[in-house]
Amino acid sequence: MKAFQEFTKGIIKENPVFVMALGLCPTLAVSTSVQNAIGMGAAATFVLVCSNIFISLLKNLIPSKVRIPCFILVIASFVTIVDMTMEAYVPPLHKSLGIFIPLIVVNCIILGRAEAFASKNGVFKSVLDGLGMGLGFMLAIMVIASIREILGTGTLLNIHLLPASYKPMIVAILPPGAFITIGLLMGLLNIVQNKKKSKAN
Repeated sequence: MKAFQEFTKGIIKENPVFVMALGLCPTLAVSTSVQNAIGMGAAATFVLVCSNIFISLLKNLIPSKVRIPCFILVIASFVTIVDMTMEAYVPPLHKSLGIFIPLIVVNCIILGRAEAFASKNGVFKSVLDGLGMGLGFMLAIMVIASIREILGTGTLLNIHLLPASYKPMIVAILPPGAFITIGLLMGLLNIVQNKKKSKAN
C-alpha cells in the first residue's frame, strides 16, 4: 500500500504543476500541442527516474557540501542522452521543443526530487517517486495542451475535432492562454479537493 501511495502521490495529491506549481516554465512554453506535451513529459520522466536511481545509489558517497553540483552533473548526463536521442530519432519534435530540452537540467521538479527525496531514500522508493512525479507532470501538461490545442486550432494530434465553421480562439495557443488555462485548472482542482475535505469532516 505504501508503495502504491508513493507512486500515486505525484499524479494528484502532490502534482508538480497543479498543486506544487513547479516546472511552469516548460509547461507554459510547450503546451501549445499534445505532441509537444508528450515529448516533454516523456523526456522529463526519463531524466527524473534515471537521476533518482543514480542519486539514491550514490547518496552516501557524495559529500553534503557539493551535493547540488553533483546532482546537477548526474541530471545533465541524462539530459544529454535524451537530447541526442531525440535529435537523432525525432528531429521535428526536437526542433519544436528547442531550448526546453537542455533546460531540463535546471528543472525544479527534477532537482527538487533529487534533493528532497532521492538523496534520503532507497532505490525502489526513488524509482516510484520519479515515475509518479514524472507521470504527474506529463498528465498535467497533456491536459493543458489538449485544451489549448482544441480551442486554439480545433484539432487534437492533427485530427479535426470541431466543425469547419469553428473559429479558433487564437488566444488559447498564445502565452495568455497558457496562464488562463493553468489558473482555471488549478482553481478547479482546489474546489474538488476542498469539497472532499469538507465531506470527510
